Formats: sequence, C-alpha cells, structure tokens
Amino acid sequence: MTNPNNPYGGFGFNRPSFGDTMKGFLTQKSVLNYLLVINVAIWIMVAFANLFLWLYKSPNPNVLMKWLSVPADLSVLAHRPWTVVTYMVLHERFWHLFFNMWMLWFGGMIFTRFLSGKQLAWTYVLGGLTGAAFFILAYNIFPVFETAKHSAVALGASASVLAILVAAAAYKPDYGLHLMLLGQLKFKWLAIALVVIDLLSISADNPGGHIAHLGGALFGFVYGLLLRNDFKLKGVFHFPRRKPRMEYTPYEEIHDEPEVPRSDEEYNRQKAEKEHNIDVILDKIAKSGYGSLTQEEKEYLFKNSR
Repeated sequence: MTNPNNPYGGFGFNRPSFGDTMKGFLTQKSVLNYLLVINVAIWIMVAFANLFLWLYKSPNPNVLMKWLSVPADLSVLAHRPWTVVTYMVLHERFWHLFFNMWMLWFGGMIFTRFLSGKQLAWTYVLGGLTGAAFFILAYNIFPVFETAKHSAVALGASASVLAILVAAAAYKPDYGLHLMLLGQLKFKWLAIALVVIDLLSISADNPGGHIAHLGGALFGFVYGLLLRNDFKLKGVFHFPRRKPRMEYTPYEEIHDEPEVPRSDEEYNRQKAEKEHNIDVILDKIAKSGYGSLTQEEKEYLFKNSR
C-alpha cells in the first residue's frame, strides 16, 4: 500500500500497471468517477444533439452550447443563471474534453489520497463557481474586454480541475511525483507552473478561459490551506434546526402526583453526572468551537448553566 506520509511515496517501483490502475478505477464507485462520467456523458449528448440539428439544417446547430456556456454579459447572464454551473461540465471539442479529464483524473487521484470524495466534489463545484465569477468580473471591469464582453462565453472544466490540483498541492505541497521527462518533482512546483502558465497566457488566445482558471486556482489554494487546519465546510453551511414547538400538557398531568424526594445518594449521583456531561461539552467547545455542538448539547449546556 502507498504511504501518504512519504513525500515520494505516490509512485514507487511496485506501483501497478496503467491497465490495472484504470480497470480498478473504472469499476469503483467514487465522486471522481462520477465527475468523469458526467463530463463525458454531457459531451456525448451535446455532440449528438448538434449533429441532429445540423442534419436537419437548423439555423443554430450549436444552440445547446449557447444555453449552457456562461456569458460575460450581465444582461444575458440574468436570463441564464444556471450557466454558472452547467459551463463547468461542458466541452465543445474532443481534445478539450480529453485533456481536462486526464488532468481531473490525475489531480483527483492525488487529492483523494489525503482528502475525502465529498471534499473533492466541493472543490470541483466551488472552484468552478469562483472561476465563473472571475471570468464575469474581469470582462465587466477591465476596459480591454469592453467590445468583447457581449459575445464572450466560457465553458469547460478547467477552472474546477485546476482548483483540485492546487488544493491538493496546498494541502500536501511536498508530495512527490515521478514525471517521465522531469523526474522526481514536488507537487507544489507542478501546481505553481500551471498557474504561472495561465497568468502569462491571459494576453494571448482565450483570455477569459485563463482568467477563469486563475479563479479556480485561487479557490483551490485557499481551500487547501484551510483543510490543512481541519476546516470543515459544513460549519459554514450549517443551519440551526428549528426548535420543536412547545406542546400543551394538561395541568392535571403535571400536578397529579407530588415529586418523590430524592435521597442524598441519588442527588449526589445526578449532580456528578450533570457535571461530567457539562465538562464533556466544554472540552468539545475548547477543541472544535461552539459551532461543533449539536442542538441537544447547546440546549443542555444552556439549561444547566443558569
């Protein structure tokens, strides 16, 4: 088995063959697998739809691409808000899809060596949303894009993929890779190189795409650092449960029988148990913060600390 704590343990001499790795990967149920299947399935469906429309001489055979790509124009975006999500699983050309899926598989395999599939899904989605935000903001802020913003659109999983790669590198920067041409290399240097390439490519072809990539990379970097400090997104998206309604209890049920006096032994036992429970809750607050308490624990602490 691979030892995740070994900085150069990811790709040793006893690693399985590429065929065995792919076979094992394709037969397992995982978030990474689902992401790859979703991207490929959508590309196939859009390709067949475009072919069908072309055969029937549709005046707009690429209508699906238009309705699923995220536009830079805010007035158009207001009528297609779903595109901030759909664009991150949309690809037009096969080689665009192939390269993104290869990088997603590569980065996702490293990511899930140390982090969970749920965290991978969060990184993919939130990295893609951040990339879309960067793309839209850039085209509406910088004067150089003024004439192009009305027709500019972004599509592809690149921002999400780069978010995963950078998040994994930020979480485990010294993880070792053995690359065919470069030899042994720490993961952080590969991530930095990819970000620098995107940064230097903004003024060249596809500036909107490279800006979106940088948005995904920024999210991945911040999220990776937070994960190193045991940050959990569920704490951010935690919604307190609604308190149960007070139910009416007839007066007779409350006062039917007087309370039986407790013995000193019973009183001391209940007091010690209450103090123990409060100590456990206070220890949990000291380790994970007040937000980590369940609603029952909060109510118990409030009730017994008055």
